[in-house]
Amino acid sequence: MGRAALVAMMMAGGAMAPFVAADPARAQTISGFAQAVAESTAVSPDLSAFYATHGYAPLWTTAESATRRAAFFAALDQADANGLPSARYGADDLRARFASIETERERGQLEAAVSLAYLAWARDINSGALEPKKIDPGIVREIRRPDPQALLSGLAASPAPARFLRDLTPKSPRYAALVKARLDLQTQIATGGWGPQVSAKRLGPGDTGPAVVTLRDRLIRMGYLDRSVAASYDAALQTAVQTYQLDQGIKADGIAGEGTLAEINRAPEERMKSILVAMERLRWMNGLDLGKRHIWVNLPDFTARVIDDGKMSFETVTVVGMNQGDRRTPEFSDQMEMMVINPSWSVPRSITVKEYLPMMQRNPGAAGHIQLIDSRGRAVSRGSVNFAAYNARNFPFAMRQAPSNGNALGLVKFLFPNPYNIYLHDTPSKSLFQKDVRAFSHGCIRVGRPFDLAYALLAAQESDPEGYFKSVLNTGAETTVKLREPVPVHLVYFTALPNARGRIEYRDDVYGRDAALFAALDKAGVELAPLTN
Repeated sequence: MGRAALVAMMMAGGAMAPFVAADPARAQTISGFAQAVAESTAVSPDLSAFYATHGYAPLWTTAESATRRAAFFAALDQADANGLPSARYGADDLRARFASIETERERGQLEAAVSLAYLAWARDINSGALEPKKIDPGIVREIRRPDPQALLSGLAASPAPARFLRDLTPKSPRYAALVKARLDLQTQIATGGWGPQVSAKRLGPGDTGPAVVTLRDRLIRMGYLDRSVAASYDAALQTAVQTYQLDQGIKADGIAGEGTLAEINRAPEERMKSILVAMERLRWMNGLDLGKRHIWVNLPDFTARVIDDGKMSFETVTVVGMNQGDRRTPEFSDQMEMMVINPSWSVPRSITVKEYLPMMQRNPGAAGHIQLIDSRGRAVSRGSVNFAAYNARNFPFAMRQAPSNGNALGLVKFLFPNPYNIYLHDTPSKSLFQKDVRAFSHGCIRVGRPFDLAYALLAAQESDPEGYFKSVLNTGAETTVKLREPVPVHLVYFTALPNARGRIEYRDDVYGRDAALFAALDKAGVELAPLTN
């Protein structure tokens, strides 16, 4: 069968199916197609099993599949807009092959190639193009990958393939806002960015001169200010600077100081990297129900929020793990199941042997407010221990701090049991909440308003949550209070996210995770700002 006949069959008729034919020559042709599909899908057990189960019926290479085929290629055309590695799917090569088929074997090979591209694209758009654990050990999020058989069967059975493909994209409004922000930034980059950087150390109300004009022009291009030719730092410019500061988590005093100007002077290409990584992170979270009540802890933002029906109902500042080794707070999702009021602190083994043991070797009375506990759970007198006889490997004692106002966990901790021993808690050290960058802990998350968080969580099960909490607190006894309805908690790391005003907020890459992820996206073929037609 020649090329023209094959193309005609794909484009104008259904003669390629079914695969059962009385004509021996026709049967041999069909066998060639099926054999090529079988051979070409051997690299994917799921794909091979799908075609075998369905009698090698084609998904893409008949006239009946024209709508499905067109919908898929339209989706591939949007891969760049979604921050995906479009070259991975080979759309141009597949299109060219459709126009040059000459044998049934080539048609079978093309059939398999399109299906392989589809599975790769569907997986990437639905749950991310990267394996984050391979890039940063602190990203321990469990990703819900779509089932390949379901992807294939669902598309094959769908009467509306374009809708089926659209439904694979994350439904989060945040994701849609990031797609738009990517397009806006792409336009800015293509038209020269946001203009010259502002050459000044500080600008404020009443200032005039070229630096003020440059600041004004840059904020206009960023969308924070209406067009104007004013050369002074007037009230409108001050308001624009304040709004910008709010969006970037900077003290909103309306003065363009050194920190504010450093953010304003960032290039749109740098912001684009944050957008692309944020889109990938949201794909990793696809499938999680972010519409119902949950706790959202954004590590580089140093905040924890309770979200109810898509709206923030509570917010507090936080302190997260310091940017050092295994002290960086990991990223994952879990279920908050309980709070402990008047908690004791069981000192983690790593802190016991790395920090307290050397202290006690120098001075046995060091950290005397923390008890030594033997293997039977009994308190041990410091005077009975020769600390010099032990090292980090053989030290036989644990350490525990009893409930008190000075307890390292404060007066309440919030538990979502996990393998990483991470939780939210109060702290007696309140001064750190006043700092702009709050990465000081050993990994757990200190909460600036712990009592208010407890009230917010208890409101779902107590008529007087504050009264109930205080009555337990006043006993001084360590008490576990279970949440009748566990609350999902998401420890996330977003340096770019839309706010309630529809603008994108940016944060610093505290742990350097975004830089590593963008490097991986870049290596995979994601383009920073692809050319538009």
